[in-house]
Amino acid sequence: MPTSQKPIGSGFNSASTADDVIKGVDLSGKIAIVTGGYSGLGRETARVLRSAGANVIVPARDLVKAATAFEGLDGVEIEAMDLLDPASIDAFAERFLASGRPLHILVNSAGIMASPLARDARGYESQFATNHLGHFQLAAQLWLALRRADGARVVSVSSWGHHYSPVVFDDPNFERREYDRWKAYGQSKTANILFAVALDERGEADGVRAFSCHPGSIIDTGLGKHLSREELRTAGVIDESGKPILDPGKNLKTVEQGASTSVWCATSPQLNGMGGVYCENNDIAVLESIDPATGWKLGDSTLHNGVMPYAVDPKAADRLWKLTERLLGLKFL
Repeated sequence: MPTSQKPIGSGFNSASTADDVIKGVDLSGKIAIVTGGYSGLGRETARVLRSAGANVIVPARDLVKAATAFEGLDGVEIEAMDLLDPASIDAFAERFLASGRPLHILVNSAGIMASPLARDARGYESQFATNHLGHFQLAAQLWLALRRADGARVVSVSSWGHHYSPVVFDDPNFERREYDRWKAYGQSKTANILFAVALDERGEADGVRAFSCHPGSIIDTGLGKHLSREELRTAGVIDESGKPILDPGKNLKTVEQGASTSVWCATSPQLNGMGGVYCENNDIAVLESIDPATGWKLGDSTLHNGVMPYAVDPKAADRLWKLTERLLGLKFL
C-alpha cells in the first residue's frame, strides 16, 4: 500500500470550494485538458483552472452543448471526442500532439453512473469502458505531451462508490456474471484509483504524477440521470420535495465544493513530490481498516470517508494496467 496514503493537514475541508483552493496559484502559460468539462464538476474545474490563467481544452461529444456551456468565457477550447469511441480518442490526441504543446494538467472528470447494461462496439461494458478504458487510452496517447511539460499531473475523478466493488479481473465486462449497475460503477471507480497508483509509479521518472479523488455527492451534475427520485431520496441526497440536501460534513456538496478536490489535486503545491494517492475533502484520504476475518470495513461508515485497501494495492494496479493494455490493444509505458 502507498505509505503516503494519509492526510497531510492541508488546511482545507469538505466545505472549501474550487475557488478557495486555487487562491495564490498561477497557471499562466500552463495547458490543461478536462474531460467532461462542459457540465457539472468538469465545467467548474475548467472554469477555475482558466481563472488561474491556464489555457483549457475541453474534449466533448456534444459540441453544441459544450459551446453553450462556455459562452462568454475566453481561453477555453472545445474539441470533438467520445470516450466510447477509440478512433475519436486517437484523433483528438493526434490533433493535440501535432500542435507541439506540452500538457501540464489532465483531469479525467467525465463519467457515467449506475447505467443500464450497455456495451460499446468492442463488447465492453459501458461504465468500465467510459470511466476507465477511455481515460487510460487518452492518457496513453497524450503521454508525449505530458512528458513535454517537465512536470505534469493527471487527476482521475473517482468516487466513494469504489466501495461497491473491486475490479473483477476474471470478468470485468460482465460476460459470465449477472449485471449489477452499482457493482459495475464501483468497479470502474476502483479502476480510476488503481490507474492513478500505476501511472504515478511509471510516470514519476518523467515528472508526471497522478492522483485520484472523491468529489463528494453532488446532485446537480447529471450523473444521477439513471436514478429515480425515490432512489435519490432513499440515498439521502434530496428531501421529500425533491430539493438537494446540502451538508458538506456528510459529503453532500455543491458543484463548487465538489470540484475543489480535483482542482486541489491538479494544482496544489502541497502535493509537490507526491503522487499515487486517493484524496477527498481537499486532503489525502485515510486508508480504511478492514477486518481480515470478514472483509468488512471497521468503524463508522456513515461519513463515507476513506479508501479501500484493494483500490490502492500496487499489485492490483499493475494487474489492471496489463489487463487494460490487452483490452485496448496498446502498449502504454
